[in-house]
This record gives sequence, structure tokens and C-alpha cells, in this order.
Amino acid sequence: MSNTLSALLLGILEGLTEFLPISSTGHLLIAERWLGARSDFFNIVIQAGAILAVLLVFRQRLWSLATGLDERENRDYVMKLGVAFLVTALVGLPVRLAGWELPETVTPVAWALLLGGVWMLVAERFAGRLPDSQAVTWKVAIAVGLAQVVAGVFPGTSRSAAAIFLAMLLGLTRRAAATEFVFLVGIPTMFAASGYAFLEQLRHGGLGHENWGEVGLAFAAAVVTGFVVVKWLLGYIKHRRFTGFALYRLALGAALLLFLPAGN
Repeated sequence: MSNTLSALLLGILEGLTEFLPISSTGHLLIAERWLGARSDFFNIVIQAGAILAVLLVFRQRLWSLATGLDERENRDYVMKLGVAFLVTALVGLPVRLAGWELPETVTPVAWALLLGGVWMLVAERFAGRLPDSQAVTWKVAIAVGLAQVVAGVFPGTSRSAAAIFLAMLLGLTRRAAATEFVFLVGIPTMFAASGYAFLEQLRHGGLGHENWGEVGLAFAAAVVTGFVVVKWLLGYIKHRRFTGFALYRLALGAALLLFLPAGN
């Protein structure tokens, strides 16, 4: 397979999996066995493409928040987005600098997929017994920030799955409302994480051997695919539960443990 086609497929895969609650890390582990491992910079760029896709999907919502700060409801929502982001940054940066992160190898990622699948099934079941609510509380905002840190420490957890279901258990029971809040928090969070990783690559001279055409193609593929997937997901969860994603995680985690060598 050509390197160009490989880059295209990896960009598509990133766009497909970054914001679905199924773990992009687990899928990239599988893909790299056939498509070849790429540089950290390449992975940073395609992740940025997926984030840009979410920004485009929510552009009208973000514009209405930015231009409607004179309304108390909008100010309150923006402040809670800010608190969630600050919690992630203030807790997550020291964790990252301390190197508290499991390796992105088969065994920890597979177990994170399995445990995350169980977590989704249990959390959605219990959240279904709570009163229907789309109100984002301060408790939810703080919890979403902490969930993103946990997802960063345990590759394969899925940032969206960890945060969405914790928010639902804490009272934000409307799936669409929880997903929107988590995705909006994810925009500055993931851009900041990608920017930090980019600066690290720049500082260590990790940009000198890239094929910029392939990087650009993969970035574009991640943007387009991510946009389509996020739009689809927002429509899907209005009338359906996350059960299918949880079962898929369980199957993928089991497949990783059974069929891929633990050291890869």
C-alpha cells in the first residue's frame, strides 16, 4: 500500500473515531499494524483536523453564545465551559509533566475499552432512572473536566465516553445536552493539548522529516470525516441509546486481547 493511501486512511479513521465513544487510540493501534506507524506530529495534525470538524459543526452554537453574553443563561453556560476547561488544564498539565500515563500498547488499551464498555452500559442504565434534565450544573462542569484528565491517563478510555456518562450520572440526563457540552469543552481542551504537543515536537526537532502532502491529505480527511460523523451522532442520540457503542467497545477490547501481541 502506498504511503499516500495509508495517510488518507489514517485521517479517515481519526475522523471516524475521535468523537465517537469508542476510542480512537484502540483503532489506530489496529490500523498501524497494516498501514504503518506514523510520527507523533502526524498524529497531532490529524487530531487537530478532527477538532476543527467539531468546531465547524457547532459554529452556530458558538456564535450564539459569543454574541449573546448579555443573556444570563448564555453567560452561565460559557462560564461552566470555562470551568471545565480550567479543571482539565490545571489538573491535566501537572499529570502530563509527571508522566502519569499508561503506554499506548495493546493490553492497557484493550482493558480500557472493556471497562469503558461496561461503564457505559451501567451508567446509562442508572442515568435513565434520574429525572429528565438538560441543565448543566457546576458539579457537572467540574466532573467533565476531571473525566478528560482520566481519559488522558488511560489511553483507550475515550474522552467523550468518560465525560458524557459522568455528566449524565450527575444529573445532565439528556444525551444530546451532555454530548454537546462535552464536545464544546473538548474544542479548547484538545486544541490546547495538540498545541502543547506540537511545541514539544518543534523543540525536539521532530518536524524535519515529514511528507507535507501526506500530512495535509490526512488532515483534510480527518476534517471531512469528523464533520460527517459528529453530525450523524448528534442526530442518532436524539432517539437512541449508546448501547451499541458499548457493545462494540467490548467486542473490540476482547479482539485486541485475543489477536494482537501484547507488546505492540
